[in-house]
Amino acid sequence: MRRVIALVALALACACSRPASIPGVLRLGEQNEPDSLNLMFGHSAATDEVDALLFTHLFRYDADGNMIPDLATTVPTVHNGGISADGRTIVLHLRHGVTWSDGAPLTAADWLFTYHAVLNPRNNTKSNYGWDSIAAASAPNPYTLVIHLKKPNVAVLGILGMGADAYPPLPAHLLAKLPDINRAPFNEHPISSGPYLLQAWNHGAALIFVPNPHYWRGAPKLKELIWTIIPDSNSLLAALQTHAIDIYPTVDVNAVAALAKIPGIRVLHRSIANWRHLGINMSRPGLSDLRVREAIAMGIDWKRLNDTVYHGVNRLAVSDVFPDSWAAPSLPPYRYDPGAARALLARAGYGPSHPLHLTVSATVSAKSNQDAELVMQSDLAALGIDLSIHNFPGSVLFAQDGPIYKGTYDLEWSIDTNGPDPDNSGTWNSAFIPPNGANTSWLRDPIVDRTSAAAAATFDRATRKRLYQEEETRIRQVVPAVFFYWETAYYGVGDNVQGFEPAAYIGDTWNAWEWNVK
Repeated sequence: MRRVIALVALALACACSRPASIPGVLRLGEQNEPDSLNLMFGHSAATDEVDALLFTHLFRYDADGNMIPDLATTVPTVHNGGISADGRTIVLHLRHGVTWSDGAPLTAADWLFTYHAVLNPRNNTKSNYGWDSIAAASAPNPYTLVIHLKKPNVAVLGILGMGADAYPPLPAHLLAKLPDINRAPFNEHPISSGPYLLQAWNHGAALIFVPNPHYWRGAPKLKELIWTIIPDSNSLLAALQTHAIDIYPTVDVNAVAALAKIPGIRVLHRSIANWRHLGINMSRPGLSDLRVREAIAMGIDWKRLNDTVYHGVNRLAVSDVFPDSWAAPSLPPYRYDPGAARALLARAGYGPSHPLHLTVSATVSAKSNQDAELVMQSDLAALGIDLSIHNFPGSVLFAQDGPIYKGTYDLEWSIDTNGPDPDNSGTWNSAFIPPNGANTSWLRDPIVDRTSAAAAATFDRATRKRLYQEEETRIRQVVPAVFFYWETAYYGVGDNVQGFEPAAYIGDTWNAWEWNVK
């Protein structure tokens, strides 16, 4: 704890030593830092955000989740011929003249190297979902990619975008001779193909970025971008109030009311595709029993939890498909019924005289996490479940060898971030249980496997919508998680900040080259 306090003090001291506003310098206040700067190995939302600063992807998403060209010149569709009529071939045309920050050309060879690196068994790739659907890929010339699929799979379009499993092209001229890239210096000190260069990474304090003069869109408007790490939400609010930071993104719900009282700050908000949930490790003793999982779902007053701890600012969730998506299912929420929950636990052999001992884990960065865990602890204690709280820094909780991906947790209280496409096979299909993917509930269900795979194998929206309704209905029945809310994100932004536009999907750094501070 003393180390955390010291880091917060250091970060604030660093920020507060600067004037309240510095033209051309933007200071982001962030609670977490990346667990890697190579998205192949990074599991955190911070990695997704920083990745968009450092790398050019084939495609990006705009603020509303529309896929837009980045390194590729056109988004492929069946209509424009980029996707073959049978859905098995994708042709991409790349921009000429794009280079890495060391001056080397960025070509189709870099994407082909990345494709092979993802599937290299020596690399500890966090997930090869989508990548393993590719039967073959080739580059008939440096600026054309031809991707042949084993069968139609919408996930392949997702991996050509950004965030999650969409790894950007990596520099073949630096990495191709290595037997693996697990510990390559590049992972912490990368060269760049994106708008910014990493100038310094002071772990626990800040990442400092400067413009990439080789960026294909032209150098960004900012002279410097500082990712200031302030784990404590109260300290983040204090830094915004003193104008030691220019942007406080995704403000803790306990601080939202205070934003409007800060002079020189404008308040932005939007519904974003971040879903908070109580993840359940179905491979753990006790939790493998459906009756126990149902009792947890019905034994916690989720509406009261949202109204009190989270001040009612978020939308209660019934699934992991964004409610604004064309694929959103129609499902009822779990009813709050502690009597039925007690009866289920009794039939499973648990109760006040024979309690079930479980742990719950969240990140230490937000006080609301801890408050929510205390509410859950109280509600479950009344049923005969002894819930212990064991929280971690985000970089530990979501690390490849951390509790979630190693399956050493019981319950986890966290937020997942969706991409614009509703494909969720990597989260629920049993083929993607770690280390093969992000099915960290260890769910093995034939109906979920069938429907998630079928929905990913067609580009027809009507068919996919029907399949997602069936899949999400089944997920609700087997309870690998309890979906809690879709986040309404609030931002405190300095009046002198220009170009910052919160995004519904992936992250807010999607257009960081347009940011400026006047």
